[in-house]
Amino acid sequence: LTGMMIGMTLATKPEEIYRALIEATAYGTNIIIDAFQSSGVEVNEIVACGGLPEKNEMLMQIYADVTNREFKVAASAQTCALGSAMWGAVAAGKARGGYDDINEAAAKMARVKDKTYKPNPEAHAVYAKLFEEYKKLHDYFGRGQNDVMKRLKAIKEEQHG
Repeated sequence: LTGMMIGMTLATKPEEIYRALIEATAYGTNIIIDAFQSSGVEVNEIVACGGLPEKNEMLMQIYADVTNREFKVAASAQTCALGSAMWGAVAAGKARGGYDDINEAAAKMARVKDKTYKPNPEAHAVYAKLFEEYKKLHDYFGRGQNDVMKRLKAIKEEQHG
């Protein structure tokens, strides 16, 4: 996994770099959503998990604006453990106090927070234009249309082992 930052000047501020890094991850999420959709997998709901979604409202709003989708945040801070518990309940089965399938277990055991991050149409309009440029750069540098990132990595490895 490699990356780059484009458009920086001597006047670029640290907070602009921070925001650009968040936006880049949101664009990456948008590419994943598009890949699911184009493969016939509908993305009907997005629930973000973990510490960042719980603690960073700006991150969540950027994700909603970039993807033009609503984002919910899981109520549990321990979603990995909760997911394991759900699968354990499915393995136990209804006869032993569990559930017959993962959808039933999730419906009974998982919760989301009350706050939903909704896309801002004006912000999305700007992000949609930027996303078109991002995809061109992503494909050119990251999808084999140009091996510059591989060559740069090879040069670094030659120098530093």
